[in-house]
Amino acid sequence: MPRPEKGFALRTAGRAGRWCRRRPALTLMCAAAGMILAGAAWIVVTGMLARQELLAAQRSLDSLRHHAAAGAPAADAAPVTRTPEDAVHQAATHAARAHRLTTGPAWYPAAHMPVLGGPVRTVRGAAEAADRLTRDVLSPLAGTAGELVAGAGEDGGHLDLSALRRAGPALLEASRSASDVRNEVAGLPRRTWLPAVDRARARLAKQLDRIVPATVDAAAAARVMPSMLGENGPRRYLVVFENTAEARGTGGLPGAFAILTADRGRLGFERFGNDTELSNLRAPVDLGAEYAALYGRHAPTRVWENSNVSPHFPYAARIWTTMWRERMGQKLDGAFALDPSALAGLLIAAGPARLPGGTSITAGNVVDLTERTSYAAYPDTVERKRFFLDVARATSEVLLESADDPTRRSALFAALRGQLREGRVKVWSAHPSEQRELRSHPFGGVLPDGPGPFAGLVVNNAAGTKLDYYLDRRMDWASGRCTAAGREVTVTVRLTNRAPGSGLPAYVTQRVDHPPYTIRPGDNRLLVSYYATRGARLTEATVDGRPALLNQLTERGHPVFTFDMELPHGATRTLVLNLVERPSESPPVLFHQQLVQPLQAMARPPRPCNA
Repeated sequence: MPRPEKGFALRTAGRAGRWCRRRPALTLMCAAAGMILAGAAWIVVTGMLARQELLAAQRSLDSLRHHAAAGAPAADAAPVTRTPEDAVHQAATHAARAHRLTTGPAWYPAAHMPVLGGPVRTVRGAAEAADRLTRDVLSPLAGTAGELVAGAGEDGGHLDLSALRRAGPALLEASRSASDVRNEVAGLPRRTWLPAVDRARARLAKQLDRIVPATVDAAAAARVMPSMLGENGPRRYLVVFENTAEARGTGGLPGAFAILTADRGRLGFERFGNDTELSNLRAPVDLGAEYAALYGRHAPTRVWENSNVSPHFPYAARIWTTMWRERMGQKLDGAFALDPSALAGLLIAAGPARLPGGTSITAGNVVDLTERTSYAAYPDTVERKRFFLDVARATSEVLLESADDPTRRSALFAALRGQLREGRVKVWSAHPSEQRELRSHPFGGVLPDGPGPFAGLVVNNAAGTKLDYYLDRRMDWASGRCTAAGREVTVTVRLTNRAPGSGLPAYVTQRVDHPPYTIRPGDNRLLVSYYATRGARLTEATVDGRPALLNQLTERGHPVFTFDMELPHGATRTLVLNLVERPSESPPVLFHQQLVQPLQAMARPPRPCNA
């Protein structure tokens, strides 16, 4: 094939230019085409530059995340700025540049073109969202955190309560801005002809789903923490350590306890005790007819071990604090609950604790030591309870020491927030104004009472064993067809007992329920309760494919269907509930009872009834 003559391209371009000039009617079209090509080139170039700015902003925020998680940068992390404020300032600078690059006369019309403009609109909206997020949300959050950490301890407190109170308005505005940004990102095109842009939008939306609750929590903390931490006078709280090896509604069996004091932001522990001190007490507390009908036979207001059979933490907290008042004549300001898994999360930031005998309590072994190996190491009940108290004292001391240490304080506060978010640490206040704020957050431990779709699986150990350490739980919620009676819903619950059939201490496998049927070591018994949407009706229930009769009562408006289940070691049993609920296109709110192993839950989004 002959090669093109030299200068062919130049002569062709020249002829095209003369062609446009000789045809005045087409001049405008040629100019428009040139402008479109120039605009497209401008969008491509500035889009690539904006991408580089957004990546730089992400790297700055990654350094902030490393700082919060560990108190110091990871070895393989990007270069870390000196303070969180510096990291956020750098991210905000890069995000603002990305926003400027994606505005102007070329981007606006391109973003509004049918079909083709989808990716352009998404990139433009994402850059604006990143700019607002770093400027209006993360900057005030980082500034407040820096002031709190820097000022902590100056007046003897672990937190600067005055700084926290002053930060309240800014944190509230930041939480509102974060919600606005999330709504704006939700309004961007989800599916365009450019998958890479769609994935970037999805990542940003996922990050906002984590950031928005954090800003809400920060604003709430500014409202309630100053008073709860003794801004206006000393406070006392009952702290209960739950043992999730024996399941109860709020998590685990209430065991050791402590009295936490707070005075002008300074925390301390003035007493530790075990469950025997609060046994055989009666709490004169009336929790209503529904509660009495559902739990009265377990005597929760008279038996400490059953005081938290309901998953609604405020009920347990009221019983606990009333029992303390009956025992000691002392009115408390509230109650906290946490389990060994929560301690593990906090010890990641605080570092190990050491027992009087030299045993090291770490994030990696605290759950196993307190909920499994201790029963073999300390067969004597008195010695074992003393060991649990030693663990409670040692871990509490190291947590307070970390709060005093500027190099560990930020990481500890970040770890605490994570445990509060998961509901591993629960909080109740005896002061109504504070409790109104707490109950709307996961750490309030509230069983929601709204009218929307709801699915909650709660188990209570009915055997007196410590075998729930080996319990796996799975719940699948699936909507079906719509009928005149409502939407059909199928809930499938699978429970697996992984306990070995031999080798466990007798205290772990003992059956205080003394069943009339034959059992083997490692067999367990659970009261399995499913909390359904308000107004739901049960049409059929099966266990392992056979029809089953379930007890039905109500708690906080939710129908509660309970099955008394024997769960042999090594076995998996399946409970299926077929229900009819009010039609809704929203997925259900999933209630997570925190045990040793997390609940595996899946809810398939319902289809519209008219689809």
